[in-house]
Amino acid sequence: MHHEQMQAARAVARVFEDGAALRDALAGVDDGSVLRGRTLVQELAYGTLRHWGTLDAIAGELARKPIPDPVLRSLIGVALYQLEHTRAPPFAIVDRAVAASGALVRPAAKALVNAMLRRFLRERAALREKVRASEVARWSYPQWWIDRVRRDHPREWEAILEAGNARPPLTLRANAQVGTQAALLQRLAAAGIEATPVGMAGVIVAEPRPVTELPGFAEGAFAVQDVAAQLAAPLLDATDGMRVLDACAAPGGKTAHLLDCADVDLTAIDVDPVRLARVRDNLGRLKLDRTRVRVIEGDAARPDGWWDGRPFERILLDVPCTASGIVRRHPDAKWRHREGDVARFAHTQSRLLEAAWPLLAPGGKLLYATCSVFKAENIVRIDEFTGRRPDALRETLNLPHGIAHREGQLLPPPSGAGHNQDGFFYALLRKR
Repeated sequence: MHHEQMQAARAVARVFEDGAALRDALAGVDDGSVLRGRTLVQELAYGTLRHWGTLDAIAGELARKPIPDPVLRSLIGVALYQLEHTRAPPFAIVDRAVAASGALVRPAAKALVNAMLRRFLRERAALREKVRASEVARWSYPQWWIDRVRRDHPREWEAILEAGNARPPLTLRANAQVGTQAALLQRLAAAGIEATPVGMAGVIVAEPRPVTELPGFAEGAFAVQDVAAQLAAPLLDATDGMRVLDACAAPGGKTAHLLDCADVDLTAIDVDPVRLARVRDNLGRLKLDRTRVRVIEGDAARPDGWWDGRPFERILLDVPCTASGIVRRHPDAKWRHREGDVARFAHTQSRLLEAAWPLLAPGGKLLYATCSVFKAENIVRIDEFTGRRPDALRETLNLPHGIAHREGQLLPPPSGAGHNQDGFFYALLRKR
């Protein structure tokens, strides 16, 4: 276990030290261990960051003075996460963490880690109660994040924060090129995997697991896509023969869904060549005809570098954002981002809107999308844009029954809700 603790601690430290995305940080510490070991490392890293505010506050109470070494601080967080949120034997967690601290940091760290973790086991209830006085420890988000959610959603803010700390479901979308939703459910049931239908093509797997272990993965029977993200292609309402632009395409889930919904002439662009490779990989695995889509490396904010001058009848503009609506899937986002990043993203989002609008044909539709719950990235951007553009008309969204939203803002669900979507925002604009 101590080997997995060490890898998880290194990954968590990279998030704080370098601002690395957790996916990249985990890839950087992967030493080719067997799948079971990699799965444990991922569980420890994601869980530690999901509850970091609480865990770090407890560590602060246990330590006599601040711990300057970021890797040691992360290792203590990992061990506390295990003690609080896993079923591993406490004595084994402590023993392995002590050994890991000596190998990962320095031998002298072993006594400190041993004393802190054993004290936690003795005083757990009192420590939990003491740190709850801090909102950062109570909710496990940075204070600026808590303040912004509370200001933007004064009635739902607590439910939003709680939902962001929950484990996300594994949601699939049946690939119509291979089979139906019912066929996918039957295939999973035959393998002894419990799953339930959601929406027109979605399937929620009851017990999340590596997707490569699911039947049909290699054959492209499904894409991994949240319920909220599955709304984008139908909302755009593209029909056969239309010229369509997916302006920020990576990693390609919505690109594939657009091709699944209609026989369109699709252009998919993204500025990041590494992420763009994932678009090609996803299209290949899903058996989608690559002659129907042009995958181009390009900057959506600078169309002169790639646009051929022919207008598009539909544009999907899924803009970069803070990912505040999918933080349950990416808990590193709340610790990597700073308050000033919201304004930075908002500036980029406005630039992308202004650049994409001239590419849209009269009568055409543009779907603006984010995976954020911050109003500055969502309704504020749309209100400002439509206020400047008299030819931009905001259409009414027709969402499926059971999808809760307010003015296009989909919120992550409270515990026990019938829907289980991520937090997304959609605005459908028609060009007069």
